[in-house]
Amino acid sequence: MSTHGDSLDPGRWRALSVLLCCAISSAALAGGVQAPEVVVISAKTGDQIGAATSANEGTVTAKQLETRPLLRPGEVLEVVPGIIISQHSGDGKANQYYLRGFNLDHGTYFFTSVNGVPVNLPTNAHGQGYADLNFLIPELVERMQYKKGTYYAEEGDFSAAGAAHINYFRKLPQDFIDVSIGQNGYRRTLLAGSPKMDNGNLLYALEWSHNDGPWEVAEGFRKLNGVVRYSQGSERDGFSFTGMAYDAKWRSTDQVPQRAIDSALISRFGSLDPSDGGKSRRFSLSGDWAKSGADSLTRASAYYVHSSLSLFSNFEFNLSFPAPLGDQFEQTERRDIYGFEASHTWLGKWNGRDMENAFGLQGRFDDIAPVGLYRTTGQRRVSKTDYDGVAWPAVVREDRVQQGSLALYAQNTMSWSDKFRSIAGLRGDFYRFKVNSSNSANSGELNDHLLSPKLALIFGPWNKTEYYFNLGYGFHSNDARGTTMHVDPADSSTAVQPVTPLVRARGTEFGVRSVLLPSLQTSLSLWRLDLASELVFVGDAGTTEPSFPSGRNGIEWANYWTPRAWLTVDADVAISRARYTRFDPALIAGDYILGAIQRTVSLGIAVQGNSAWSGGLRLRYFGPRPLIEDNSVQSKSSMLANLRVGYQISKTMKLSLDVLNLLDRKVSDNDYYYASRLPGEAGPVDDIHTHPSEPRTARLSLRVSF
Repeated sequence: MSTHGDSLDPGRWRALSVLLCCAISSAALAGGVQAPEVVVISAKTGDQIGAATSANEGTVTAKQLETRPLLRPGEVLEVVPGIIISQHSGDGKANQYYLRGFNLDHGTYFFTSVNGVPVNLPTNAHGQGYADLNFLIPELVERMQYKKGTYYAEEGDFSAAGAAHINYFRKLPQDFIDVSIGQNGYRRTLLAGSPKMDNGNLLYALEWSHNDGPWEVAEGFRKLNGVVRYSQGSERDGFSFTGMAYDAKWRSTDQVPQRAIDSALISRFGSLDPSDGGKSRRFSLSGDWAKSGADSLTRASAYYVHSSLSLFSNFEFNLSFPAPLGDQFEQTERRDIYGFEASHTWLGKWNGRDMENAFGLQGRFDDIAPVGLYRTTGQRRVSKTDYDGVAWPAVVREDRVQQGSLALYAQNTMSWSDKFRSIAGLRGDFYRFKVNSSNSANSGELNDHLLSPKLALIFGPWNKTEYYFNLGYGFHSNDARGTTMHVDPADSSTAVQPVTPLVRARGTEFGVRSVLLPSLQTSLSLWRLDLASELVFVGDAGTTEPSFPSGRNGIEWANYWTPRAWLTVDADVAISRARYTRFDPALIAGDYILGAIQRTVSLGIAVQGNSAWSGGLRLRYFGPRPLIEDNSVQSKSSMLANLRVGYQISKTMKLSLDVLNLLDRKVSDNDYYYASRLPGEAGPVDDIHTHPSEPRTARLSLRVSF
């Protein structure tokens, strides 16, 4: 068992100091350049005509988020058309994400960043690309830029389905304190402000919250969260330094077998292992700098993240070990992340035509020590004995992993005429993995690299309508432990094949975007995405899960309508088809991809005007997903409605009421199908395992501005 602690050793402090000094030095060297704002040839208004690379990218502003009722911080991502956010465990755990025919798990194919700092964690204890957004403070979000597809040279790992970049305010419209109360022990206080300091602004925020949820075993989710950010200038001509700290602890009611509910062994909100839960910490420092010239824009940023995670879960109950031991396991990790990004863009002419060139460099190093999987009972690591009296050690596997990556990209935008432009890019990614495992047979080092070309052709506008063709290659990385693994961690006599470190993705898309009607923005796209393999590291077992090449295609239709200055309506429809393009019938029963989302619909109505009243109503349809590869078992579809109503009591006081699951629908947040064994059962039973959506819940908030 490792005794590695959360403190930073001197070597890591020195590395951090060098990283930040480099960023500061870069800003100082370039700070003397005096030039006006750069005008990029694609810069246009918010309707994205003339600015977008595809039909499936956009920018969401703070104003659009004001009237959205949120059960969890991660639901901010549901502003991305077609994405669904859910949960299958305690609220301190990363959300489950669904988009474009994917069950994205906890973030494997969707990249997110906050203030330029990546959220996704490769080689994570629980799942590849684990993206925990519980540290996000929605009230601080100034805007979010999203993209879908593999067509962007600046996007790399985890972005095969899409990416979202969330940015906080540099200066808040008003300083404020929010106090919220709600059912099931919900309490939250948020203090935030951005006073003037020297030639800039100091943004600060402190959040405390507690929630027990509807669960029979009170969740006791406690979160303490803080942000400090100093900035000068703008994002195109200025700099900022940001520090964040987050700490959370909770008990979780994970998915349970449907037969346990049907037999009244437990209720819908009951638990079969009340000791499940977790704790998570995250600390980050980052800095960014930008300078624009008459025909150029230069950006540089650097970041450091220290995080730790410990999860206790029991999904199979007594499948391997009888009561009272049970099948609980712990997944834990501690990591330090060092990273940077720099880019330079300049405008020019070629044969009298407007041209824009961009070059970028990205680097990241993850030092994970340790990342482990352990057998536990009641959150205690214990050696267990199977039915034949064979001892199973507490440590399934424990690894120390160093993973580094470097990426270079170049992109050219050419305006061939008033009605035709092209964007061509090339990205190169270079990875190095080093794994020291508790089983020497699973230790090793290796390198890998990929080149990913990108192309976008944009035609128009004609009648305020633009047409897009996109083609691009991308990738997703596999867990470093899977790339050097040669034997099963739980049974060293069983050989396994190491996985490919970087898995190729290829996307194609045809799209149209129109603002033909002054108050209506609409986009329509047909897309396809192929993956060379869906091999994924399974943190629950410490092994790799065999999979096959896959293909996904679909249609997306997104609309944003403002019939009146005070009224906004948005409506999105996404239909997807996901299949293995080749599979082995001896291993799986069919070509359906487990959990692949097929249909989503969302509808939102927001009212904001000169009246003291404001509000938002949102409807979300979450379609069925295959739970077995032959599609003989499916999850049920669900429809949820959420409501927010606000009243401006005075210039400095506002009262808001959120009613979540307004219609009190008894539906599932997540469903899975696998074998488990309950106490008293003679053997394993295949069953749907479900995690219910929370019942109707009301939360009341008072904001006082100052």
